[in-house]
Amino acid sequence: MKHQHPYTKTIIIVLSFLFMITSCVKKESNHFVGMTKVVLREAGNQLLLRNLDSTSLILPVKEIEPYFYSISFEKPLRFEPSNIVTVIDSSLNLASLSKNYRVEVLQCADREVAYSYEMNVEEERTIIPCAGRFLPEACYTINIQFLDIVVPSGFRKKHVPYVLVFGVLVYVFFLYIRKSKSQPISEEKSTLSYSIIGSFQFYPEQSKLVKSATEISLSKKECELLEIFVAHPNQIIKRDDLTKKVWEDNGVFVGRSLDTYISKLRKILKDDDSIRITNAHGIGYKLEMD
Repeated sequence: MKHQHPYTKTIIIVLSFLFMITSCVKKESNHFVGMTKVVLREAGNQLLLRNLDSTSLILPVKEIEPYFYSISFEKPLRFEPSNIVTVIDSSLNLASLSKNYRVEVLQCADREVAYSYEMNVEEERTIIPCAGRFLPEACYTINIQFLDIVVPSGFRKKHVPYVLVFGVLVYVFFLYIRKSKSQPISEEKSTLSYSIIGSFQFYPEQSKLVKSATEISLSKKECELLEIFVAHPNQIIKRDDLTKKVWEDNGVFVGRSLDTYISKLRKILKDDDSIRITNAHGIGYKLEMD
């Protein structure tokens, strides 16, 4: 009779639970997509009504990619930006969807961004420019991208027991992996690459800073900016270069976004007097390190 490894059954159970949890997540994801399309369609309807249009059609809401949706309209429309902010925010709140999202209004003709803003549960991260200025009547597409998706509360309530059991099995599985490998897990963790910034350790791949065993999470743009500064210490980096590298791929740059994120980085690094981000007036910024 062939000998069976003592961990074989555990591995099979872990994989089975993984399949079950994945299936549950997929069902919840499908529910999220369907509900989001309904909510955004209603937001489009409210925008048309505010534009005194009760007859033209809202075209089908499209999911461009996960958590990224597009609303388009049958006819050109003219609206004031604050109406977009109010209608979309109230619609998403009614459905208890994510409060962290970015909205871009694109011109159909050239796909240029006519208006954009970003909402965040943290008020200082919310950017809503140019309220009160009407956009001229034209064909527009409205893109909504959810930035930080959390697991819906329904999922948490229904599947917490399964997740706990799965967690225990995963723990047992990793104990087996640890015994099977010659290199301890602690040594593997130590190989993660980081840069030294004063008294901080900067882990760009994990978007975090570590100081005295305290972890500080960074947003995507904070991490990208800091990574540029670390690569060019004590050198002035032009504003245009920073905005191009950090914002160009996203296709939108709003007002003083760069200054806002520089201010956030300064607050994060303020506990160490040996490092500072200084302003070269009219040129750019420099990370000074003693």
